[in-house]
Amino acid sequence: MKGITSWSFRNKAAMKIGVVMALLIGVLSYWRLPMEFLPYADNPAVTITAIGQGYDAKSMETAVTAPLEKAVSLVKGKKDMLSTTGDGFSKIDLMFDSKTNMKEAKAEVQEAVNAVRLPERVSTPYVLQLNTSMIPVSWVSISFKDGLTPSNMKLAEDRMLPEMQKIKGAGNVAIYGKTSPTVTITPDPAKLAQKNVPYPALMGVLQGRDVSASIGAKTIDGSTGNLKVVGLVRDLETLKKLPVAPGATLGDVADVKLNSGQESISRVGGEDIMLITVSKAAGANAVDVGHEVQKTADRLTQEIPGATVSVMSSTSEMVVDSVNGMMREVLLGALFATVVILLFLRNLRTTFITIVSIPLSLAITLYLLSLSGVTLNVITLGGVAVAVGRLVDDSIVVIENIYRRLQKEPFSTGLIIDATKEVASAITASTITTVAVFLPMGLLRGSLQAFLLPFALTVTYSLLTSLVVALTVVPLLSSVMLRNTKKDEHEPAKRFSGFLRWNLSHKWVPLTIAAVLFAGSIGIYASMPKGAIDSSNAQSLTVTLAYPSDTPPEKVLAEGKKLETFLLQQPEPKWVMMQYGNSSDSAREGSVVSPTQVSYMLEMKKDVNAQKLIENVKGQRGNYPGAELNAGALDYATGASSTEIYVDVTGDDPSKLNEAAAKAMDQMRTVEGVLKVKSNMDQKKPVYAFEVNPSLANAQEVAGQLQGMLNPIPIGTMQLNEQQASVMLNPVVNPSTLTALSNLTVRNGDTVVPVSSVAKITKTEEAAMLYHKEGKPYVRVTATVEPSQLSLAGDEITKRTKTIELPERTELHVGGASADQSSDFADLGMTALISICIVYLIMVIAFKTLRAPLAILFSLPLAAIGAVLGLLVTGVTPDFTVMFGALMLIGIVVTNAIVLIDRVKQNEERMPIREALLEAASSRMRPILMTAIATICAMLPLVFGKAESGSIVSQSLAIVVIGGLTAATLLTLVIVPCVYELFFYRKSRKQRKQLAAAA
Repeated sequence: MKGITSWSFRNKAAMKIGVVMALLIGVLSYWRLPMEFLPYADNPAVTITAIGQGYDAKSMETAVTAPLEKAVSLVKGKKDMLSTTGDGFSKIDLMFDSKTNMKEAKAEVQEAVNAVRLPERVSTPYVLQLNTSMIPVSWVSISFKDGLTPSNMKLAEDRMLPEMQKIKGAGNVAIYGKTSPTVTITPDPAKLAQKNVPYPALMGVLQGRDVSASIGAKTIDGSTGNLKVVGLVRDLETLKKLPVAPGATLGDVADVKLNSGQESISRVGGEDIMLITVSKAAGANAVDVGHEVQKTADRLTQEIPGATVSVMSSTSEMVVDSVNGMMREVLLGALFATVVILLFLRNLRTTFITIVSIPLSLAITLYLLSLSGVTLNVITLGGVAVAVGRLVDDSIVVIENIYRRLQKEPFSTGLIIDATKEVASAITASTITTVAVFLPMGLLRGSLQAFLLPFALTVTYSLLTSLVVALTVVPLLSSVMLRNTKKDEHEPAKRFSGFLRWNLSHKWVPLTIAAVLFAGSIGIYASMPKGAIDSSNAQSLTVTLAYPSDTPPEKVLAEGKKLETFLLQQPEPKWVMMQYGNSSDSAREGSVVSPTQVSYMLEMKKDVNAQKLIENVKGQRGNYPGAELNAGALDYATGASSTEIYVDVTGDDPSKLNEAAAKAMDQMRTVEGVLKVKSNMDQKKPVYAFEVNPSLANAQEVAGQLQGMLNPIPIGTMQLNEQQASVMLNPVVNPSTLTALSNLTVRNGDTVVPVSSVAKITKTEEAAMLYHKEGKPYVRVTATVEPSQLSLAGDEITKRTKTIELPERTELHVGGASADQSSDFADLGMTALISICIVYLIMVIAFKTLRAPLAILFSLPLAAIGAVLGLLVTGVTPDFTVMFGALMLIGIVVTNAIVLIDRVKQNEERMPIREALLEAASSRMRPILMTAIATICAMLPLVFGKAESGSIVSQSLAIVVIGGLTAATLLTLVIVPCVYELFFYRKSRKQRKQLAAAA
């Protein structure tokens, strides 16, 4: 790297052109880089969903869930398989190893699912593999002045949906609240008896009536043509006139009606709407797609009378806000760094030379990101915000050394080159060690890698670019701008030199103090609760209101509207959207819920406390007895705000599963920090079983008759208003009491008898939701934990569950947010160890010795002291980003020690070790303090700014970096020289004795 400075002086014209080109390319790259909210990341999971309207949970489990689980049980790369089955829906989640190719995994799952034959009235299963590009760019609401009439719904589907799908860059476009018209036939028992029409005759009313059949080809009038028979039932009047018995039509014995068949209900602001979600295609610019969606919505509102099409929310706005916010913090950081340099050097020209590395480095970084296929998102912008303080470090060291030399020696180009070469090895080694810390982040597996790799690349590109700028542009500018500048000679810090001399003579004092502080900081950190990421700044919230499965739909909807009214009265939300029911589009996106659950999505106004609203919503729980009311942040980064810990109980015997689960719940309820404990078996519903006496009747025949009598039965389809409508035959009876159920009659042979004469009716309580793990039933006990107590509660629950005496052949598995947090901490901890090893290896290569790099590594424990102290002073609860900040400190902190020891090694060529240490510490103290303070000041906007949702760059990260760097900088100037001399103790003592003898 030393020869690059001489080369730049020999090619000044090329350097000028290169600088201008770099700035222009950087500006162009900024405008051309695709913008999105989060980088592309595959979720290592595949979800299978199926809807079976009218089926209870047990029937769905037996007829749908079980065969699907069996079909996908041997898919390659599968780690876990969990399923949830409820009334009318089935959902199977397959978790894969992080190394699995998820596109191939989805294809294999799809192939296995396609081979399964499912019962009538069950939708074709949807197979979904999620990634971050599927996060909707825009949510668009559609409302009409005259309400959601069937014609208006059809208009939205036929006109508005295709317009959104045409948008350039749009990916998946889905509509919610659409219609699927259904014709219901409700028999009248009295009229059936009067006309002597048997109930089964109604089932075949459409058989052969609605058909289009080819009957071959014939030559007619000299031309060959196809022949076919068409019989279509096109309206309700024709359907009513169809004969069901001699002298009787369908309309004579049954009520025939058309229902809108709205699949789900969506409301915004208390009004019924239809909702369209628009996701961007891979590689598309989220901001451009969002703008086009807005234009299309405005155009449709103008073109269609009575319709209002409005964009409720757009992640493109979040992206723009994130870009502007991060850029603002980058500029503030650069400004603070500039002020620091000016205060230290007290020279405008040297300040300008130093800060020129910031725009140049950022420009080249943007170009390199564009070449690497990395998008502009909250992660990469976070990398820029973190790196901006470090961008001037190399330039500071170079300009300070040039400036110091010019204070003592006459100006010359050779002096500029020599002064740069003097520190070239130090800044090269320090930059490469920092890069060595960040690059291994990209080696983490799974979704963590997808988020950290763009961050690592951003920091790496910017640091390497700043190094090149410091070795080329900074010396060239210095040779031009410092030629005739008056420079007062810089006096070394004599007081500090005397202080350090005393510490070197009494090493046990500073080393003991440092060791005690380090041990204390580790102990304090270990005892601190590790929390979930704070939700106060959340931009979107989700609220769910879930009732027991036996709750009538009318009550669920009424209570849902009541909660909607409460939410609309709160000052924090910008808008409130309510959704109820499952639809084919929600199933296609892997979202199926209990039919007794109402969900809400809220977008917050700017600068409001979302946590306050979450607490207010939870305070309403007493107004909804029997229901479960929850609220939390909607986290696009998948789960960072989750504060639930669960214990899964697996085994073969249901009674033993319940026994073990009860013991686990008793233990978890008393853990400090646990707010609520629940089980997936808590919700029960009554089940009435007809136990048929085999000697009196055929159970299969009885079941077939009762199913037809008590449940809606699909009997065919018909063309209605150019749409295919399903025709359902409603049950002929609707028993509301146990007595009425017993009085049902069935045909047994040639006679009709009460069902109670051939079967015994028993009532039991069974789970409303059925859960499988690897195809076998399991019980999940879930504890909702105070966010700040997440790690402590997780550790305590793990300890207590290990002491539970379990029934035979049952097992407990602890998971959830605390386990995910521990896993992430373990991954980053391993990355930190790898980074330290790589840093040490690089320093050994640079210094060609083992002991000097070891002395430098002693600066790392010093950073831990300041990091923990920063958390204590600010009262911030450690979370995932704190650990990430500690990882960053490894690369940042060692740079100061490298600059110091590099000077020591140069001094050792002409002076004893102690004198070399004293001279290095006093001469390098100014650049060390300048680089450290510049980095700290550049991080200050992150401390006082607002963290972007989904970003790994947060306030707690900045606090850790600032605290750690502050302590490490102050202590490095004392502790590292003490440790260094200790490593060369014999040689140093011998040199001091020789000096004493010579004196």
